[in-house]
Amino acid sequence: MFSLKTTVTLAFLAVLFVSAHCGFGEGTNSYNYDLSKMSDLRKLYNSKVYVADRMTRPLKGTSFQVGLLSHSGVRVTLADGTKWLVHKGDGYGLSTQTVVVHARHMSDNWKIIETKNFGGSKTVSDFVKQGGTDYSLIFDNCHDASGRMMDQ
Repeated sequence: MFSLKTTVTLAFLAVLFVSAHCGFGEGTNSYNYDLSKMSDLRKLYNSKVYVADRMTRPLKGTSFQVGLLSHSGVRVTLADGTKWLVHKGDGYGLSTQTVVVHARHMSDNWKIIETKNFGGSKTVSDFVKQGGTDYSLIFDNCHDASGRMMDQ
């Protein structure tokens, strides 16, 4: 067992590591949109989710992942078969830090860790709401958000 001081030190080092290596977006703070028309966005957000895959990938700049030292999100499959990634990170969006991007932007480094059949009972909007608007590395990060999305 670790002492409290050792545990706090390890937690602090993990926070520093994640902060330094996340780059929390596969993009930078430039916003490229797959959908720009309000009607298309509304249609996407109201689309029913049939299957959700909770997925993880290594942090930006690393080739490995260990537990929380990774990035996570939820890839949703809609009735038309399209797949979208709902994920959260610091600086990901404008009015919310939980964003939806077309799955074609995902690298090959993403791995499925959990799959759930929602059978159309939830919408993309429900997943975004569960992700939350604000980001906090310690109190409300990508792992917290993806867990809530799968537990709804």
